[in-house]
Amino acid sequence: MPTIFQTSANQALRRVRQIQRVLLDGHMRWHSSNIKQDGYINIGDVSIKVKTPKRPELVPRKYVPSDIPQSTLKHLRWVMQKDVLGQDVFLLGPPGPLRRTIAMMYLELTQREAEYISLSRDTTETDLKQRREIRSGTAYYIDQCAVNAAIQGRVLVLEGIEKAERNVLPVLNNLLENREMQLDDGRFLMAAHRYDKLLQDHTVEELNAWKLVRVDESFRVIALGLPVPRYQGNPLDPPLRSRFQARDVSPAPFKEQLELLQEVGNNIPQERLSQLLSFASTMLTTESTSLGLPDFPIYSLQALVKIMNQVPNVPTADLITRLYPYETILGKEGKTAVTDILKKFELDHSPSRGIRDHIADIQIEGAEGLVSVVCAGQHHHIQVPVGCKQTIDTSEFVETDYHNELLQNMMLSHSVKDFCIIGPKGSGKSAVVKTFADRLNYEIEPIMLYQDMTSRDLLQQRSTQTSGDTYWRPSPLITAAVEGKLAVLDGIHRINPGTVAVLHRLIHDRELTLFNGTRLLRHDKYDDIKDSEQLSDDDMTTRSILRIHPSFRIVGLAEPPKVGSSSGQWLNPELLSMFLYHPMRPLSTQEEQHVINKLIPDVPEIETLLQLSHKLLSSTDATLQSIATSLSTRQMLRIARRRAAYPSESLYDAVHKACLSRFLPRLARTALEQALSNSDIEKPCIDSSIDQIQMSVTCEIKHEVLRIGKTEVNIHTPDNQMKVPDVLFYDNPQHLSVMESMLKDFLLGEHLLLVGNQGVGKNKIVDRFLYLLNRPREYLQLHRDTTVQTLTLQPTVENGVIIYEDSPLVRAVKLGHVLVVDEADKAPTHVTCILKTLVESGEMHLSDGRKIITHKQGQDQGQDVTSNMIVSHPDFRMIVLANRPGFPFLGNDFFGAMGDIFSCHAVDNPNIDSEMSMLKQYGPDVPEHILRKLVLAFGELRNMADQGLLSYPYSTREVVNMVKHLQQFPEEGISSVVRNVFDFDSYNKEMQDTIVKTLHKHGIPIGARPTNIDLAKV
Repeated sequence: MPTIFQTSANQALRRVRQIQRVLLDGHMRWHSSNIKQDGYINIGDVSIKVKTPKRPELVPRKYVPSDIPQSTLKHLRWVMQKDVLGQDVFLLGPPGPLRRTIAMMYLELTQREAEYISLSRDTTETDLKQRREIRSGTAYYIDQCAVNAAIQGRVLVLEGIEKAERNVLPVLNNLLENREMQLDDGRFLMAAHRYDKLLQDHTVEELNAWKLVRVDESFRVIALGLPVPRYQGNPLDPPLRSRFQARDVSPAPFKEQLELLQEVGNNIPQERLSQLLSFASTMLTTESTSLGLPDFPIYSLQALVKIMNQVPNVPTADLITRLYPYETILGKEGKTAVTDILKKFELDHSPSRGIRDHIADIQIEGAEGLVSVVCAGQHHHIQVPVGCKQTIDTSEFVETDYHNELLQNMMLSHSVKDFCIIGPKGSGKSAVVKTFADRLNYEIEPIMLYQDMTSRDLLQQRSTQTSGDTYWRPSPLITAAVEGKLAVLDGIHRINPGTVAVLHRLIHDRELTLFNGTRLLRHDKYDDIKDSEQLSDDDMTTRSILRIHPSFRIVGLAEPPKVGSSSGQWLNPELLSMFLYHPMRPLSTQEEQHVINKLIPDVPEIETLLQLSHKLLSSTDATLQSIATSLSTRQMLRIARRRAAYPSESLYDAVHKACLSRFLPRLARTALEQALSNSDIEKPCIDSSIDQIQMSVTCEIKHEVLRIGKTEVNIHTPDNQMKVPDVLFYDNPQHLSVMESMLKDFLLGEHLLLVGNQGVGKNKIVDRFLYLLNRPREYLQLHRDTTVQTLTLQPTVENGVIIYEDSPLVRAVKLGHVLVVDEADKAPTHVTCILKTLVESGEMHLSDGRKIITHKQGQDQGQDVTSNMIVSHPDFRMIVLANRPGFPFLGNDFFGAMGDIFSCHAVDNPNIDSEMSMLKQYGPDVPEHILRKLVLAFGELRNMADQGLLSYPYSTREVVNMVKHLQQFPEEGISSVVRNVFDFDSYNKEMQDTIVKTLHKHGIPIGARPTNIDLAKV
């Protein structure tokens, strides 16, 4: 029994050792003692025995540097202490790869096998415990990461704890606390000491019969997460939190980070690196974060230093904006704060440039490219990865000096890291990326992101074979990673942050674990395992390990975040750490004019149009700025193409058509008219009499040629006449004018969008239009519950097997029919946005793994077109119908979200003469004075709805139905027939009084009461 003196001596000895550690500046050493022969590894005064792994390919590789920094060693020592104690750990810290890197370092040092899972909002209990799969018609339970780690004695790494729903992770509570878990297949996981105690009295066969499974004593859990609050996510469940030992993993000290940057940038002066690091450290201080500034991605500084090492004269301020695009994500106060910090460290100035930065030359040899870039007037050569595409596409992309500089900046970022382009819609992001890919022989894999996209949609989806067996189908992103393509993630601003988090490891480490256990490894790690274990590629595939191609890169496309908006600020600290960012501004007037003149020469009045567009864009009036979004570069090119084909058309009408001014609020419409007047764009003087319109806009078919107005086209000869729509339609001048405008765009190859109130004849116009053209139609009606899957495929069950039938969209693409998408505003915009890639590039991924490719791509590939490819028919077109945005329509703003990729047409109620002409054909026996009363009364009610005096916009449909009634039952009076429409409003006294007053004004007696009857004087 120790005496009190011995206890005091032990305490004193511990204090002396602690003082020694402090005096030695906390320096530690680690060394291994013949690890492969069950040796020990020591970190400071802590050691642990190292065992030979059963499956070496599961041990992380190439994470441990040659010289581990002291701050990292302290973290590793702490983890080792907890490992010795048999405790599970939680590494907490700001966004970035450091927490995961420390966990993987420890596993590599101790030669421990890892089971990794990235948690997301759609992670379920089956992803952690067991999942049922069907093999040869029989359902089997397949152990998942937590169960495999517990049984095999591996380390379970859970990343993104804050992303998982709160009721998912408690399934691990008993496994964490008592090393016990009840499995769905009836087995029971039991702690090692309890199992071994039972084994003393029972045989292994008996325990197996009882379905008891031993949890290996080496099983540990390392959780990685962000502190919530401060960062977005779900807070830790108290029972779960109590089962972990926490460690704050903050950024390394200044000195260590500077030494690391000096290793990467050995050609850069230390003073410049110190300034850069000082700025980054200042951005992470409490004073900066208290201003609401997002965390600076300090872990990505190495990427900037690598660029600086290759191109020493690149301005540091320009590089900082790629890591931290403060001009895009911050408000006025935030920009001022960042600018002041840049000035403090003398990083705010950029040298004057006589020659703009650009790419001078690109030489491609094998999988590497040597790019000669000009930066600040000096030539530099950089090595970049290139793609494997054999055929080179000839793009119509017109370069400007700004585009050349942007491509040069993209090339520098591409040499070190994945990057993302942020720019307003229609500014040319996709076109720039396509040009970038063509120059480096990359094949683009377009991946459209949407709001309700899950991690399974992004990585791997489960499907069934014809035999009924289940299997996992890789997503286009995984295919791109294996084949070395350029994966373009279009719409990063739309996707949920909890979903995109599953890409962190793929972007930072080039590693990924899929849902079926398949692991994707960076090419050098894959090759290291293959060589050290003497395995073939087939052996690696059998062990579910795939090689990520060294040329694989990810490019993101996004719209600018909404400054000051909590919902629109998508660029959070986690996403900042994933990419280098390139803000892309709209083109200037001169640049836009240069592009248009190159693509479409000799367009009349294009300078006037460009001046108007940029006046609206540069205006301080928010109303005018919102209108300017409808005149993007994409829309300007569309207007220019139409003006070149039909030079007699009015520029005034072209602007109103592009902006859908008919449905703008009165204030915005007035502002647009004033802007047009200031730009000398006047309304054309046209004789609007009914006789003149009927003479100019007529429709006839002669000698297999259709003429609408002055526009002619040969009638199509379809393979399937049954799908050509044929509806009752009475020609009227206004609808014929709309159809002529549609035909002009149709001949130019445009996809069409028709927007209007209910009942104005959108469907009738489209069906009549297709009937005249003799074009088959596929019809697709959207609604609130429409999903991306139902938009592209229709699942059915045949003989117990899920079969995916082609949706009308896919059939139209295959057969060259016209797809009519009705009620587009009723579906969520994040669902309909997947149509963007189909309309814009002619490509689209289906949820069953197939891919729609363009007709040209199909011709280029020839015999190489596989069964998973659907070649788009050259005659395929899309016509989308939507109600106008805003009250009283309860849909989404489809025009605001995707209007600029379609040629838009506003469909309004017919004017008085057109409506009279049409109603006479519906009711030839109805007296003309009755028809005129209805037309005039409804015209006034519509005007009142436009002014906001009435909530319901009465339409032509209601008038037509009343005229049909009067035609069939002439003995009924008009006062009783109009009630068929207005009884809806009979319980709204205020609205009813307005309606009655208006109808009385036009001689329609309805709702006569003493209070609304005026007697004439005798």
